[in-house]
Amino acid sequence: MTTSNWLLPEHLSDILPAEARRIEELRRKLLDLYRTFGFEMVAPPLIEYTDSLLAAKGLDLQLRTCKLVDQLSGRTMGLRADMTPQVTRIDAHLLNREGVTRLCYCGSVIHARPSGLLSDRELLQIGAEIYGHAGFEADLQIIQLALDSLEMAGVQKPRIDLNHPNVSRVLVDSVPSLSERAGEIFSLLNDKDVPSLKELLEGCQDVPQDIANALILLPSLYGSVNVLDEAQESLPDLPGISQALQSLRELVGALDNACVGIDLADVRGYDYHSGVSFAIFAPGWHDAIVRGGRYDNVGKVFGRARPATGFSLDLRKVSAGLSPAQPSRAIKAPWGLDVDLVERIRELRNQGHVVVQIFPNSTQSVDEFIFESELVYSEGDWILESIQ
Repeated sequence: MTTSNWLLPEHLSDILPAEARRIEELRRKLLDLYRTFGFEMVAPPLIEYTDSLLAAKGLDLQLRTCKLVDQLSGRTMGLRADMTPQVTRIDAHLLNREGVTRLCYCGSVIHARPSGLLSDRELLQIGAEIYGHAGFEADLQIIQLALDSLEMAGVQKPRIDLNHPNVSRVLVDSVPSLSERAGEIFSLLNDKDVPSLKELLEGCQDVPQDIANALILLPSLYGSVNVLDEAQESLPDLPGISQALQSLRELVGALDNACVGIDLADVRGYDYHSGVSFAIFAPGWHDAIVRGGRYDNVGKVFGRARPATGFSLDLRKVSAGLSPAQPSRAIKAPWGLDVDLVERIRELRNQGHVVVQIFPNSTQSVDEFIFESELVYSEGDWILESIQ
């Protein structure tokens, strides 16, 4: 046996007791929160055929999905990298309901490659989706639920950045030579790489100057909600852009402006989002901790186009950005089969206390618990005594 047997692959990590407990407690609290909003939980499989798993999203999801061959059928299967397409499949194909459906979920997802230098390849993804309502009310409820999730987790001072992909999509789609290089353009916009964007635009044919100027301006349209006024004045007066900006104004009017910003160059998921998209940031995290938005008609590939909006977050990432998880209080008790001792321990556990029995001729080594009291036998009864 070599000393390297315990090493894990890059960007994968173990979670130790106190942190694992906090993540599990967060999972339970958030799923209970979603239930109070009327969301029903679903649990799709960790692995399924790529024909289904990759049907509803673009190239980015394909690159992040680990693939293998099913030994039973010989078909290619994928280890899910995102649960949203699976939940969309459930809504469109299995439930097939009329009207509004609210679904939530939580499970592990695996990325074939990390999304960043500090990112893990295994995520514990939790999220909520609303199907069947095209109005801004669904978008607003999803954003409010995402904010409530972070508040419950203890995240301080969250900031929402809103965007509407149609602002940039209308500009790109208006010129055939730009449409052919849409992926490159959106990548440069997302990185706010203006010099490279200018160079790309100069290499494209028949690009009107107002379209080129608008695309170059987008990375600077970032900041407070006043950016919407600047965008209205500076961008070409095209129907799709005006409608997108109006959708953003509608949401801004219903949210607390103090924590809302605009970023018209945040075009992640441009080939996926159909309406308002958002990212939530907070001090202590290097990247967005929640992402979400509208993705209407993605369910069409499963046989049923539906309005849809939702969000997801990685519980491991959220927990890692909080202050270190603290040990919980516990009661130390001796090992024994005495009826009164057994009954007293059962009573304490039923009250919600952690009771750890110490085996004979052994010591107890724990990081998860702090022993503040112990069960001792005194004057014919088992009583609690404080441990100094």
